[in-house]
Amino acid sequence: MNKRTDTIKSLFTAPHTGALSADNNPPAAPARVSSGAVRSLKDSFSEVERENHELREKIAAGAMIIEIDADLVDPSPVTDRFRNDDTTSYELLKRSIAQRGQEVPVLVREHPTTPGRYQSAYGHRRVRVARELGIPLRAILKELSDEALVVAQGLENAPREDLSFIERAVFAVHIEDAGHKRSVVQDALAIDRAEASKLIAVANAIPRDIIDAIGKAPKIGRGRWQTFADMLAESAAVKRARAAIGDASFAAGDSDSRFLAAFNAAAQRAEPDAAKKPRSRPVVGRDGQRIGQVQRADRDIKLSIDKKVPAEFADFLVNQLPDLFEAFTQSRRDKENDEA
Repeated sequence: MNKRTDTIKSLFTAPHTGALSADNNPPAAPARVSSGAVRSLKDSFSEVERENHELREKIAAGAMIIEIDADLVDPSPVTDRFRNDDTTSYELLKRSIAQRGQEVPVLVREHPTTPGRYQSAYGHRRVRVARELGIPLRAILKELSDEALVVAQGLENAPREDLSFIERAVFAVHIEDAGHKRSVVQDALAIDRAEASKLIAVANAIPRDIIDAIGKAPKIGRGRWQTFADMLAESAAVKRARAAIGDASFAAGDSDSRFLAAFNAAAQRAEPDAAKKPRSRPVVGRDGQRIGQVQRADRDIKLSIDKKVPAEFADFLVNQLPDLFEAFTQSRRDKENDEA
């Protein structure tokens, strides 16, 4: 019997001490176990093993589990999360702790400037729940430097699926704004220097009031945030985005909808005058397949090849242009001779 089997067996035979997890998990009704559920159960065991191991390491490294008044705990000086429009998950956590107690302690340090108070590295929702329920807060008390606090906070929160791209980007900026080196950003988010640079560049390129109005936008990834940042390099696009944010209907949508509203507003451009507007027509093959589009303006003509056409066609066309131009010139000469 291997070590993993022993571990799983011990979970069923040992006295129940409460599973360690990122947050308390609400009890679920018994259900038929599918193959997917079995895989999920194995993943849960792995998570329990990992968090038990991490907790033992923290205790071995000199940390101490205590019970304190949640009102004495201040948040980390470097914020990593936005306001959350969906309160469902928080209410489930609150109900779970009210029924089963706080199973996973938070990580705190003594406040560096205010005696008798603490600062939390992670577990902010659990601190809030304990405060609202009026119960003692279970916490791991450990000596942490400012840098160690930020790294612990990042390593706890960054891998979680509900931390969105823009939250990670703004967290990276907050770390640097707090005076930490770029290497601390890398350690806190478990990323390389190039990725850290991309996160910070996007967050710095978008005005903070626009980011705050949009929120965490959990379904919006780096690609669209990067495109949004590029568009906002124009002051006119910033004005359009802020106008959308000021619309009465903007706040009614969820965070993803708010992003799309600001994004679409920034992308809009004033229509050119009819006389200056380029005239365009599609270029279609004999079989009906779209090849590209020709745009005629006052001073030039532009031919664009459709992205579905093989890329090699562009090279072929360029190589054929001298012959095509020669054939065109000869046809004009022949026509002039016929008319003479």
